[in-house]
Amino acid sequence: MTDWLYQGDFGTVPTNVPTALLGLLLAFLCGHVIAWIYMYTHPGLSYSRSFVGSLMLIPVIVSLVMNVLSHNLVTAFGMMAVFAIVRFRNILRDTLDTAYVLAVIVIGLACGTQKFATAVIGCAGSAMVLLYIWYTNFGTRHRYNMIVNLHWTRPLSELCDLRQLLRRHSRKSICASQRAVDGGDGADLSYRLLLRDPERMADLLSELKSLHGVSRVSGLQAEDESEL
Repeated sequence: MTDWLYQGDFGTVPTNVPTALLGLLLAFLCGHVIAWIYMYTHPGLSYSRSFVGSLMLIPVIVSLVMNVLSHNLVTAFGMMAVFAIVRFRNILRDTLDTAYVLAVIVIGLACGTQKFATAVIGCAGSAMVLLYIWYTNFGTRHRYNMIVNLHWTRPLSELCDLRQLLRRHSRKSICASQRAVDGGDGADLSYRLLLRDPERMADLLSELKSLHGVSRVSGLQAEDESEL
């Protein structure tokens, strides 16, 4: 009764059904691994359940495509024409999403061409790199971690006292904005600081409030410079 399954393809090269099924199953499992990593490491608000499902489905589809196209140049050109008509119109919001798509496509290609060891090694290597990026927050910049806004009532030539205080508490301080007040010598200042000890933010604000010539002090913790 299973003869139709093993002898139902009439291509130039007979299909090795057990090998093809193994390729589809391996593509399905490797796609699961990549999809699980995406689920647990995705940090943004643009999470899409359909995109996670596509990460699992794309390797299986690509594996099937490679089985269909193997040893058949005419079918390969026909498939290219179909894809050119349909086209992949989804706009990815994150560059890393593109990397996930490429990873599952390559895994599907390896499974479809029956390079199973390459598929397993590629899946494991991609998974380790993706987990490393997530765990280490690679690419995040910590140029400053606090923003201080204050009003300086003394002449601007006497800012050395303020700068000395900021230098004691921070490794780096940058005056982001300076706006002079009409009819006076003071100015509204905004500083970006990289604190030596982020836990002592309250101490810095307290010392600023007690410094002669400083008023209307406010501080807030800056977020990491990374896109979600």
